[in-house]
Amino acid sequence: MAEGMMKQLYGTDCYVQSAGVVNDLEIDGFAIAVCQEIGVELSRHRARSFDEMRDWGDDLSSFDLVVALTPASQHRALDLTRHSAINVEYWPILDPTGLGEGREERLRSYRKTREMILSRLLDRFGPPRGRWEPPR
Repeated sequence: MAEGMMKQLYGTDCYVQSAGVVNDLEIDGFAIAVCQEIGVELSRHRARSFDEMRDWGDDLSSFDLVVALTPASQHRALDLTRHSAINVEYWPILDPTGLGEGREERLRSYRKTREMILSRLLDRFGPPRGRWEPPR
């Protein structure tokens, strides 16, 4: 969700790559649904791990910032960047996976996560560079 929203908000002003500790292959359908509500397309997005990023040619040392959304990803990012001048920030974001009974409760959990990420992006990087309007 964070990569998709970042690209929607800031376009080509920065290079963004999403990675996790492990590769889940498929993006969660609830994440796709709640991002689609705000005009962010995730259906073609594929998750990748830090190791896959490196294998595919993304050198972590070329990044200025790594934002970790889980303690595990923060630990892995700090380990991978310990010899580089890269800032690592940890944003404690709710993991909505498995929260809620039934579709509507789960969607509410994912919307809460989406809003937490959106708020952090806007606080950290400022107003969007286009005509994007936040959801109401």
